[in-house]
Amino acid sequence: MPVVVITGANRGLGLEFARQYAAEGWRVHACCRRPTDALSGIAGDVVLHSLDVTDAKGIAALARDLLGEAVDLLINNAGVLDCRQSLGQIDYARWEDMMRINTLAPVAVTEALLPALARAGDAKVALITSRMGSVTDNTSGGFYAYRASKAALNAVGRSLALDLADKGITVLLLHPGWVRTDMGGPNGLIDAPQSVAGLRSVIAGAKPADSGRFFAYDGRELPW
Repeated sequence: MPVVVITGANRGLGLEFARQYAAEGWRVHACCRRPTDALSGIAGDVVLHSLDVTDAKGIAALARDLLGEAVDLLINNAGVLDCRQSLGQIDYARWEDMMRINTLAPVAVTEALLPALARAGDAKVALITSRMGSVTDNTSGGFYAYRASKAALNAVGRSLALDLADKGITVLLLHPGWVRTDMGGPNGLIDAPQSVAGLRSVIAGAKPADSGRFFAYDGRELPW
């Protein structure tokens, strides 16, 4: 039975990832601060873990819980978006929070779970980033904190891809599209099932040569 670990699994994309992988017969380790009824009610082999991705002790506890597992896929999905970061209105303390959640936490979780990932032999790590982290694609400005946190995540993802190549671990940087979720808002262009189905297809088809590359949910490669 393949095993996936998902952060931010209580809502939005994380919840949909948990649903779809559980339905496909995977063992799902669903990590979040506060499980929802929707998450608890998913049918299948779903193990709930209480995790704040900014808490080093919590990450260490998760790694201990998974000592006996071989993790085939880690999806670093937990993230935050604060739209109130326009020039002249920047909350620098909140910016630091976003960097901790969106950039530092995925590295910390990946680092802690390396033994479990290495046991799988050909594991994959998916970093849920954003097209808004693309410097080339930024033609509208604004969103200083979010853009910076996702651009930094792309950079560390590239380093992870290089550093983990000898362990047989493939690292993917994935843009889910503008999705109708609590984070994306009601005007998104696609829904969570469509986004996650596309992302799962990209993940499933990825080869070691794709490690460190930046893909959209529909398989298009995105510019840095």
